[in-house]
Amino acid sequence: MPVVGEIYLVTGGNGFLGQEITKLLIEENSDLSEVRILDKAIKQDLLEHLQALAGGKIQLTVFKGDVRDKELLQKACQGVTCVIHTASVIDIWGYISNEEIEAINVEGTRLLLEICIQQNVKCFIYTSSVEVVGPNIRGDPICNGDEDTAYLSKLKFLYSRTKYTAEQLVLATNECLLPNSEQILTCALRPMYIYGENCRFIEGHLDEGIINGGVLHRSSKKQALVNPVYVGNVAWAHVLVARAMKDKNKEKIVGGKFYYITDDTPHMSYSDFNYEVMGPLGFTIPEKLSKPLLLMYFIAFILEMVQFLLRPFIRYIPKTNRHLITMLNTKFTFTSHKARNDFDYVPRYSWDVAKQQTIAWLASIVQDRRDILNKK
Repeated sequence: MPVVGEIYLVTGGNGFLGQEITKLLIEENSDLSEVRILDKAIKQDLLEHLQALAGGKIQLTVFKGDVRDKELLQKACQGVTCVIHTASVIDIWGYISNEEIEAINVEGTRLLLEICIQQNVKCFIYTSSVEVVGPNIRGDPICNGDEDTAYLSKLKFLYSRTKYTAEQLVLATNECLLPNSEQILTCALRPMYIYGENCRFIEGHLDEGIINGGVLHRSSKKQALVNPVYVGNVAWAHVLVARAMKDKNKEKIVGGKFYYITDDTPHMSYSDFNYEVMGPLGFTIPEKLSKPLLLMYFIAFILEMVQFLLRPFIRYIPKTNRHLITMLNTKFTFTSHKARNDFDYVPRYSWDVAKQQTIAWLASIVQDRRDILNKK
């Protein structure tokens, strides 16, 4: 069982998922004495909200910077009992340099692990992603896969490859000896596509629909089923696995393992999911792709060739690429039975609640987004 005076560090605590984890830690962990947030910045309204939740009973400490800052990490990890590492660079288009992605996603994780060992941090939870599995470049489907599903992964996106490398570093560190003669416990969670309030990907699709006169772009065929997961449920899984890592009966079960995290969000394509949460706001979506898939791949190939030819002269980034088309049009679904069995994960929020809260958030920002886009 947890001991009084636990100190948690959440990297990326200002982010979409990180802030939800921090909120749930404050609400659900009565033995918590301090939550530390490490991020490049933290929104003032978020900090005020977290302070109100803490009610003066839990200390909130902010460390501004990123996971490449060794001195900052040493300060942030001192006395910490559990690190939840959500911070990473997400880029599937090529806006961010390869060096930057490698430095943060891989080397930043490696440095954080080293310092956690130096500082006797007992538990380390890594936020991985379903994208460390695929889809692979051939678009081989998975239907209701689990942790034992065999799949030939040849990952195209650097983001996916760096997340996988970092995940393996984390899992390999499990049971490493600490200076105090204890062992560090590590595990990784692989959530599906995460949605919910403040999701910048959903906001991007909202903007696209506004610009297109209320019509959402269909980038996925209907048959390409995936199973998105609500941000509150992903955050809840982190809280539950942290509890399990402090339970003598479960720590050896979860240590060194990875887990897929899903909920009861219906299986549907990415495009149909966008319509599910934006349709109630008056948006529509075409029934079919605007172009045959083969033509989409051919156009993407031409754009990639143009990018390659222009690279010595100017930086050109296509709006799509072949692997993105594959990802959006491959059936790729999983279950989280192992998480239920090993650390009692049950979604905290139903699909009805998750959907309504996401729609309410979109309704609250849609007019502001229209005003901003109309001024451009």
